Amino acid sequence: MDILWALLTLPYAPVRGLTAVVKVVAREAESRQHNPVDVRRELEALDAAEAAGEISAAERDQGQQRVLERLTGGARGAAPGGGEGGGRDGGSDPRRRRAGAQE
Repeated sequence: MDILWALLTLPYAPVRGLTAVVKVVAREAESRQHNPVDVRRELEALDAAEAAGEISAAERDQGQQRVLERLTGGARGAAPGGGEGGGRDGGSDPRRRRAGAQE
Protein backbone atom coordinates (compact mmCIF):
# COMPACT_ATOMS: atom_id res chain seq x y z
CA MET A 1 0.00 0.00 0.00
CA ASP A 2 2.87 2.39 0.74
CA ILE A 3 4.25 1.96 -2.77
CA LEU A 4 0.86 2.68 -4.31
CA TRP A 5 0.40 5.74 -2.08
CA ALA A 6 3.89 7.00 -3.00
CA LEU A 7 3.13 6.62 -6.70
CA LEU A 8 -0.23 8.35 -6.43
CA THR A 9 1.15 11.31 -4.50
CA LEU A 10 4.34 11.64 -6.55
CA PRO A 11 3.02 14.65 -8.53
CA TYR A 12 2.64 16.54 -5.23
CA ALA A 13 6.27 16.01 -4.21
CA PRO A 14 7.40 19.47 -5.43
CA VAL A 15 4.66 21.11 -3.37
CA ARG A 16 5.69 19.18 -0.26
CA GLY A 17 9.32 20.09 -0.89
CA LEU A 18 8.49 23.76 -1.35
CA THR A 19 6.42 23.74 1.83
CA ALA A 20 9.34 22.27 3.76
CA VAL A 21 11.73 24.90 2.37
CA VAL A 22 9.33 27.74 3.23
CA LYS A 23 9.04 26.46 6.81
CA VAL A 24 12.82 26.32 7.19
CA VAL A 25 13.25 29.84 5.77
CA ALA A 26 10.51 31.24 8.02
CA ARG A 27 12.04 29.59 11.09
CA GLU A 28 15.49 30.99 10.23
CA ALA A 29 14.12 34.49 9.59
CA GLU A 30 12.32 34.49 12.93
CA SER A 31 15.41 33.31 14.78
CA ARG A 32 17.52 36.04 13.16
CA GLN A 33 14.92 38.66 13.95
CA HIS A 34 15.08 37.86 17.66
CA ASN A 35 18.79 37.02 17.87
CA PRO A 36 20.35 39.26 20.56
CA VAL A 37 23.62 39.55 18.62
CA ASP A 38 21.85 40.85 15.50
CA VAL A 39 19.71 43.24 17.54
CA ARG A 40 22.75 44.65 19.29
CA ARG A 41 24.60 44.99 15.97
CA GLU A 42 21.67 46.91 14.50
CA LEU A 43 21.47 49.25 17.50
CA GLU A 44 25.24 49.83 17.37
CA ALA A 45 25.01 50.58 13.65
CA LEU A 46 22.36 53.21 14.38
CA ASP A 47 24.59 54.79 17.05
CA ALA A 48 27.61 54.75 14.72
CA ALA A 49 25.62 56.34 11.88
CA GLU A 50 24.44 59.08 14.22
CA ALA A 51 27.98 59.66 15.50
CA ALA A 52 29.26 59.91 11.92
CA GLY A 53 26.57 62.46 11.09
CA GLU A 54 24.81 60.22 8.55
CA ILE A 55 21.51 60.38 10.44
CA SER A 56 20.05 62.74 13.00
CA ALA A 57 19.36 61.88 16.63
CA ALA A 58 15.64 61.75 15.86
CA GLU A 59 16.22 59.27 13.05
CA ARG A 60 18.37 57.18 15.38
CA ASP A 61 15.61 57.22 17.98
CA GLN A 62 13.06 56.13 15.37
CA GLY A 63 15.34 53.28 14.29
CA GLN A 64 15.81 52.16 17.87
CA GLN A 65 12.06 52.29 18.42
CA ARG A 66 11.48 50.10 15.34
CA VAL A 67 13.97 47.54 16.64
CA LEU A 68 12.37 47.49 20.08
CA GLU A 69 8.85 47.23 18.65
CA ARG A 70 9.97 44.32 16.49
CA LEU A 71 11.32 42.57 19.58
CA THR A 72 8.26 43.18 21.72
CA GLY A 73 5.73 42.55 18.96
CA GLY A 74 4.40 46.10 19.14
CA ALA A 75 4.86 46.65 15.40
CA ARG A 76 2.16 44.17 14.38
CA GLY A 77 -0.28 46.00 12.14
CA ALA A 78 1.99 49.02 11.91
CA ALA A 79 2.81 50.60 8.60
CA PRO A 80 6.09 49.39 7.11
CA GLY A 81 8.72 51.97 7.86
CA GLY A 82 7.00 53.09 11.04
CA GLY A 83 5.39 56.12 9.44
CA GLU A 84 2.20 57.91 10.33
CA GLY A 85 -1.03 55.98 10.57
CA GLY A 86 0.40 52.76 11.93
CA GLY A 87 0.39 53.51 15.63
CA ARG A 88 -0.50 51.05 18.31
CA ASP A 89 -4.00 52.43 18.69
CA GLY A 90 -4.70 52.00 14.96
CA GLY A 91 -6.66 55.25 15.03
CA SER A 92 -6.24 56.16 11.38
CA ASP A 93 -6.68 52.68 9.90
CA PRO A 94 -10.35 52.32 8.91
CA ARG A 95 -10.06 48.52 8.76
CA ARG A 96 -9.41 48.40 12.50
CA ARG A 97 -12.50 50.34 13.51
CA ARG A 98 -15.35 48.56 15.18
CA ALA A 99 -18.30 47.64 13.02
CA GLY A 100 -20.74 49.90 14.90
CA ALA A 101 -18.38 52.87 15.26
CA GLN A 102 -19.56 56.22 13.93
CA GLU A 103 -17.30 58.42 11.84
